[in-house]
Amino acid sequence: MAKVLMCPPELLSQDLSGRTYVVTGGNSGIGFETVQQLARQGARVILACRRVTEGEKAKASILAGRVLGTIEVSELDLARLESVRGFAKKILEADKIIHGLINNAGIMNTPEGKTRDGFELQFGTNHLGHFLLTELLIPALKNGAPSRIVNVSSCFHDKALGREGRIDFQDLNFERKKYDGWEAYAQSKLANLLHAKHLAKRLQGTGITTASVHPGWVRSNLIKFSMPLWMQNTVLRPILKLAGMIEPWEGAQSTFFALLSPEVPAQSGAYFSQIGIYRTKKAGSGGWPLQSPNPNALDEGSAERLDSVSRKLVGLEMTS
Repeated sequence: MAKVLMCPPELLSQDLSGRTYVVTGGNSGIGFETVQQLARQGARVILACRRVTEGEKAKASILAGRVLGTIEVSELDLARLESVRGFAKKILEADKIIHGLINNAGIMNTPEGKTRDGFELQFGTNHLGHFLLTELLIPALKNGAPSRIVNVSSCFHDKALGREGRIDFQDLNFERKKYDGWEAYAQSKLANLLHAKHLAKRLQGTGITTASVHPGWVRSNLIKFSMPLWMQNTVLRPILKLAGMIEPWEGAQSTFFALLSPEVPAQSGAYFSQIGIYRTKKAGSGGWPLQSPNPNALDEGSAERLDSVSRKLVGLEMTS
């Protein structure tokens, strides 16, 4: 079994006081670990989540430990573009400068459904919600440069239980073909990767670095539509661990590296992968960075087209 990649300790001891980060889905899993670590290093962290009560519980839990920074909880429902706009407006009114945006929240293999705005649930939540949020926060990220945008993708952007990751521009919302939860997930995670790749090209010279990451097969609530949480966390936990499942702290390591390493700005737009399941054995050991074995992830034309299509879907005009 490949060895879990761990962020160098010196990066996790940097003084981040005076810096502001936005973390979506920061109330659980690797999002919680990300918020906690940034706060430990002295940062001001805006914990964005759909259920504010859960966010406040996460905040209280973190602040009960040794923390040098501060945490603010703010409501954000990525499946409602109105909520995304409201969140961004609130943040921008209070903060003219942001140093990092971690697009961490996500859902996986959900039953067929639509967002409030009529998009396929996984594509709408995992990609379009984050796409709009990122675009709206770019002015503050430019003000905070050097700053970074990290999209949490997945090795399943390559293949998700046999379904190849590709952007079906003819039927993004599964309105013509039969819905498949894993195919929809693969599409949304490929979109996260292509979004970061295209942003790097578009934002060149602004001081904003972008990256996408695979956190690994992490013990988290993501599995809830595929397996009962109690089964993952108790009965099958020892077996799943032997099979490669890692803990949230380990799963946050790729995010930490992409967000904090001085090597990353020279590789803006790259994909940073924890150990994972890919179509090639070599890729399975991960890499910071790693070239995806999925040819669709390397297609600059698809990345540009996705940007254009996404912009229209969320109602944005082209901006620099």
